[in-house]
Amino acid sequence: MSHHLWHRPRTAEADGTGHGNHKVSFSDSSKRDSSRPSASRTNSHNSSPRLLSPRGDKDRDRPRSQQLWSDNRAWQRVNRQSEALWQESPSVLSPSAPQPRPFLIYHDSFLSLLGPSPTLSLLISDPRAPYFHEAGVFHPATNTLFITSNQIPDTSPDAVTTSNKTIVITKIEFFSPTDFTRDKVRCPERNYMANGGTNFRDGIILCAQGSLREPSGLIYMEAKRPHKATTLLNNYHGRPFNSPNDVVVHSDGSVWFTDPIYGYEQGFRPKPQLPQHVYRFDPSTGDIRVVADGFGRPNGICFAPNEETCYITDTDVIHGDGTKVHSRPATVYAYSVYWTNDQPYLTNRRVFAYADTGAPDGIKCDVYGNVYAGCGDGINVWNSGGMLVGKILIEGGCANFCFGRNGEMWCFGEHKLWRVKLGDETKGALLGV
Repeated sequence: MSHHLWHRPRTAEADGTGHGNHKVSFSDSSKRDSSRPSASRTNSHNSSPRLLSPRGDKDRDRPRSQQLWSDNRAWQRVNRQSEALWQESPSVLSPSAPQPRPFLIYHDSFLSLLGPSPTLSLLISDPRAPYFHEAGVFHPATNTLFITSNQIPDTSPDAVTTSNKTIVITKIEFFSPTDFTRDKVRCPERNYMANGGTNFRDGIILCAQGSLREPSGLIYMEAKRPHKATTLLNNYHGRPFNSPNDVVVHSDGSVWFTDPIYGYEQGFRPKPQLPQHVYRFDPSTGDIRVVADGFGRPNGICFAPNEETCYITDTDVIHGDGTKVHSRPATVYAYSVYWTNDQPYLTNRRVFAYADTGAPDGIKCDVYGNVYAGCGDGINVWNSGGMLVGKILIEGGCANFCFGRNGEMWCFGEHKLWRVKLGDETKGALLGV
């Protein structure tokens, strides 16, 4: 008999930048793949910009790698290279355009995602506490964004079981891109140390990391006041989870989540009794099973738009005690999703990408299949083939982020909340709005 706790919530329906001098290049438009929006096809391949070079025509017959690295002048920062590209071709964004310069272009397909006038703006800066850290769940019906904080000191008696730390859920209701109200969610006490989150039915699911006393697991929270919460799952066949970190919902209604040991390393969870797995939970049947293992620290998780690929990040480079060892993974892995006996499983694990700065934390796809991850220098963007096509540089890095409507993104920089506006057609795959 299965002893894990599960419950189907009642709903209205049914109850970091040290750039490695990376080559910036633009490909022939005839070689673009289906992961790029059709808007990028408007540029003729005859006008494709090229990398400015101080060398003359005599270098044209030399191998490209020799042209790039034959002298020290090729060793320059990526943003300077991007500027050179901007200045060279009228088909590329002008440096005099009204956007700041955080948009680094590694491939011309990124231009279509950016749109004609991309912007990065600071919405909130709050030095009191790191209120903008994880989750990032946009609820379209109420035009509301939910964000979980990083750990905040808490001297109250109830915080003893969380090593005198707490996590706050912030709720931001938008009336326009820059007109909003900000409030704290008065969450029930069972929702200890909330972290990642995602949309689920009429509300949201949050990863409750738990405490030394309270179990960890998955919490369903209603999006509207009073934000009633229900425990969906709090153990694996009687064995406690470590500290669930991030979560995504498949179109079949199943809930997939990662479970690293960060809570134990940070002193608010007991000694682990399970490996660091990735799980699939079916709320309709109560089935809970392991779908992936072999991680240093499994973290972010998302599906491609067609759900044939699952992306999972491994942030083993940074442990919960703050130690960093750069020889450990800072990697995005891709898995193929196969079905047998009406059940999905993950196979064909392969390295999809490696973050050159910091670690890839939160991860999401857009409707074209491009993959976005919050890293030490901001948002890194790869196409579905694993090619880095661009970056959105954000001061202090970005652990997580969330798509809104029509190319809008919110990026979480601990004490700062940033708004990014991309092209109107660059929509998040999760909501498609």
